[in-house]
Amino acid sequence: MGMDYERDLLILMMMVARLTRVEADRRARQHGMTRAQWGILKQVFFNPGLTQKELADLLEVEPITAARLVDRLQKAGLVERRADAQDRRIWRLHLLPAATPHLEEIDRQRQSLTTMITAGLSDADREVVMEALKLMKTNLLGGGGNALPKGCHDKLQENS
Repeated sequence: MGMDYERDLLILMMMVARLTRVEADRRARQHGMTRAQWGILKQVFFNPGLTQKELADLLEVEPITAARLVDRLQKAGLVERRADAQDRRIWRLHLLPAATPHLEEIDRQRQSLTTMITAGLSDADREVVMEALKLMKTNLLGGGGNALPKGCHDKLQENS
């Protein structure tokens, strides 16, 4: 008995998420960046003073990977590391003014990608999808809380 993967909600959501990442990667490359770098800029924008460890948790990457990505953004003059006032071992991340046009481009691309993905959906359908996804997110965050790395639950709630 074969399974109709187009009717399996979890598989369909994973496929849409993967295709969205692929398209976002393509768009970021067109602007000389990576989707991961775009993600860092947005996370630091929403969470000024974020530590590299917190950033790594949010991006679901190893701390060394986050550090290397931040190194590139720092070299490009988009992000700076500032020493933590209480702990000299901790570096806090802050955006520099040169990051502003990149953030504006990220927002333009996010809007364009959303328009592309939701083409053909009525406003009512779009609202139903949004509410369903928010409920699924709530279910995952409340259902044991182990679906996300430590510390991400609060950040996701704040950025919702």
